[in-house]
Amino acid sequence: MGRAFEFRKARKMKRWSAMAKTFTRIGKDIVMAVKEGGPNPDTNSRLRAVIQNAKAANMPKDNIERAIKKASDKNTEDYKEVLFEGYGPHGIAILVETATDNNNRTVANVRSYFNKCDGSLGTQGSVEFMFDHTCNFRIPAEGQDVEELELEFIDFGVEEVFVDDDGILLYAPFESYGAIQKELESREIEILSSGFERIPQVTKPLDEEQTADIEKLLEKLEEDDDVQNVYHTMAE
Repeated sequence: MGRAFEFRKARKMKRWSAMAKTFTRIGKDIVMAVKEGGPNPDTNSRLRAVIQNAKAANMPKDNIERAIKKASDKNTEDYKEVLFEGYGPHGIAILVETATDNNNRTVANVRSYFNKCDGSLGTQGSVEFMFDHTCNFRIPAEGQDVEELELEFIDFGVEEVFVDDDGILLYAPFESYGAIQKELESREIEILSSGFERIPQVTKPLDEEQTADIEKLLEKLEEDDDVQNVYHTMAE
């Protein structure tokens, strides 16, 4: 198994945020997708993908439809995606993906979390190069031959395929997302969920006390309403 498998396994073992926060994140994704390509999922591939993810997270249908309707309102504020880079204590690199309607607020909050936890907010490009930006798709395992699937999708950028309890996962570089989504849909293979992740190229093991220091910073970041995802180079 490759790095994507190990990364996914570690993330799955980790305690995820409350369901309410998950719905908030998806709600922002819906707004950004609708603002970018309109409210019709048939003609908006980004919105189509977000709706799939919402269903996978058990977000009620009424919530999804309400979010799309709200996003279609011209008075609804759009969100800007901003990436923050920095170092936590003990030399751990941290990437913070945010979606914000007030960049000044988000910058101030993220900087304060780093400062309070003996970290430092870095400049653009300071740690992003330490992570591989990937895309992933989850499809049902039933009726699929994993080895054959991997061979067929190599031409579309897929680098790693593996099975877990919830189906088959396909991993590829970030820029391969559109081609893979189009091919899966053309083959009428159901996409259960899809998304993007930043996988650390190298991780650093820490002792229990050092790990607690990093976890303190990660919790502060993940609790912020503007934060969508947090990635780091600490071995889990």
